[in-house]
Amino acid sequence: MLPSGDVAVIIPAKDESDRIRATVSGATGLPGVDLVVVVDDGSRDGTGSLAQAAGACVVSHSRSRGKAAAMETGAEAVLLLESRDGRASPRHLLFLDGDLGRTAGEAAALTAPVLAGEADMTIAVFANRVRQGGHGFVVALSGAGIERATGWRPAQPLNGQRCLTRAAFEAARPLAHGFGVETALTIDLLRQGMRVKEVEVPLAHRATGADWRAQVHRARQFADVAYALAVRQAGGRRPRPGRG
Repeated sequence: MLPSGDVAVIIPAKDESDRIRATVSGATGLPGVDLVVVVDDGSRDGTGSLAQAAGACVVSHSRSRGKAAAMETGAEAVLLLESRDGRASPRHLLFLDGDLGRTAGEAAALTAPVLAGEADMTIAVFANRVRQGGHGFVVALSGAGIERATGWRPAQPLNGQRCLTRAAFEAARPLAHGFGVETALTIDLLRQGMRVKEVEVPLAHRATGADWRAQVHRARQFADVAYALAVRQAGGRRPRPGRG
C-alpha cells in the first residue's frame, strides 16, 4: 500500500464539463492522493463548478492562459495550501488532463516510482492509444527534438500525464509556454541529470477529430513545440511572452 497524503493531483481543464466530474472522482481515489486541484483555464461551461461538486479544490483563470500557466497556477495553489496547513514536506505533483474521465483512477502506476524514490519524473505511455488524425507530425517533431537534445527518445513525448517530485518541478521552472511544456520538461530535467521514466498505464483521452478546430489545435501544438525546441537548441529556457 502506498503511503497516504504524499501526492497532489493537478488537473488543468478548459471546457471539460462532460468529463471533469468523472476525472476528479477517479483522481481522488488514487492511493497516496489527498488533494486534487482543478485549474479552470477560462472555461465557458460549468467545468469549475462541476469539479468543485466532485470534491476538487478549484482555482480559476478569468481567461484562458494556456496549459503551462495552468500547471504553474496549480502547483502554486498546492504550495499555498501546504503552507496554510503547516505541512513539513511538499507533496509530489501528479498532472492529469481533464478529459481522462473514469480512466483517471488507473493512474497509480505513475506515482509509484516517484514515491519509491526511483524516478524524479514519470511519463505515461497509454496502453490503448486513441487514433488522432494529424497528431503524428507533432509527436515526431517533439520526439526527434528530445532525442537530439538528450540522446533519449520517449515513446509518447507529448503525454501530459506526469508525476514529478516538487524538486523536479521547481528545477524545470519557468515552464515553456503552452503546448511546448511537455517537450521542454523532459529536456530540461534530463539535462540536469534527473531520472525520467516512462510507465505504461491504461488511461485514455477523448478522441480528437479532423475538423478545422482540431487542425488549428495541432498547428498551435506544432508552433509551441517548435519554439520550445528552438529555445533549448540555442541554450536558453526563457518562455515566449504572451499565452501560457
